[in-house]
Amino acid sequence: MSQAKVDRYKEEKRNRAKLIKKEKREWMFTKIGLAAIAVIIIGWVGMSIYTSVRQSDENTEVLETYTLDTSALDEYISGLSAE
Repeated sequence: MSQAKVDRYKEEKRNRAKLIKKEKREWMFTKIGLAAIAVIIIGWVGMSIYTSVRQSDENTEVLETYTLDTSALDEYISGLSAE
């Protein structure tokens, strides 16, 4: 090996811990950035679905109501308590 190669190897070996920390820090920032992008995309898709469902609900304002005649049941119960 030439002396220049030996010097470069020694310099790299001396700074190896710093390089490893730097690589880990860069990887952490990459993961945080990707997670933030994923959260934004998921939120955007969820909000789009929510607004489209809400608009379709507002367009269909049909409310179904039911009425129940309980007069026969009331008469029967009052007849039971009278006896």
